[in-house]
Amino acid sequence: MADHKSVALLGTGIMGAAMARNLLRTGHTLRVWNRTRAKAEPLAADGAQVFGTAAEAVAGAATVITMLFDGTAVLDTMREAAPGLTSGAVWLQSTTVGVDDVPRLAAFGAEHGLLFVDGPVLGTKAPAEAGRLTNLAAGPDRARDALVSVHDAIGQRTVWAGDDGSTAAATRLKLVCNNWTLALTHATGESVALAKGLGIDPQSFLDTIEGGLMDCGYVHLKADAIARDDFAPSFALSNAAKDTRLILAAAQAAGVRMDVTEAGAERFRRAEATGHGDEDMAAGYFASFDD
Repeated sequence: MADHKSVALLGTGIMGAAMARNLLRTGHTLRVWNRTRAKAEPLAADGAQVFGTAAEAVAGAATVITMLFDGTAVLDTMREAAPGLTSGAVWLQSTTVGVDDVPRLAAFGAEHGLLFVDGPVLGTKAPAEAGRLTNLAAGPDRARDALVSVHDAIGQRTVWAGDDGSTAAATRLKLVCNNWTLALTHATGESVALAKGLGIDPQSFLDTIEGGLMDCGYVHLKADAIARDDFAPSFALSNAAKDTRLILAAAQAAGVRMDVTEAGAERFRRAEATGHGDEDMAAGYFASFDD
């Protein structure tokens, strides 16, 4: 019987590194790879084995997790990993990708005898570090059982959206949830900017809505970051811009107009153009000013 505590994690950025440390903390044997190896090396001190190639990292692993930038990066990486993949391994594909990407990834998994799970996560740096992500997943029952310890390590809750990963059921749910998060991010940035433009202390805005139906912990979190000029990335603006493009593509295919999201995409574009792409997505705030 496969030991599904033997895990390979491909991609050790902000989210991947946090997930890795929680897997190690909960007794998983972890093999890691990142295209820029220097980003993976610090995990060796936590007990991970760091490898120079994706194929080496996945060799013998019963569970493979991908946490990369987009669908193209996932497919390219898995093609590189192919010589080391074990038939029957579970592939938990946790990167946020496009709806159209998922069937291609699932087909690759089937071609290599993998149990494919469409498995993006909800959350940013802090919940990832605390092991309190929300796991979204779609895949066969056999994979569900195998992923219990992994899901428990990285998240506080798992929502199964379907039993066939190729349908992108979990990815579709993730894009809906992300759209809501991004809308809140833009509304917070614009409201703080408007307050400043009108000579109002932004804290007065927060104090006024506090405790009412319009209040939201996320608004306080992002408004506080803006007030402190602290844009250390919890979730990078460039990643949020990428997710926005995925949402718009999915909406267009479904015949749904997304006027607010389209405006948000333009805000992210302007913020990226002025050098804020590597900062937290709250830096979309700067799109409110011409200078």
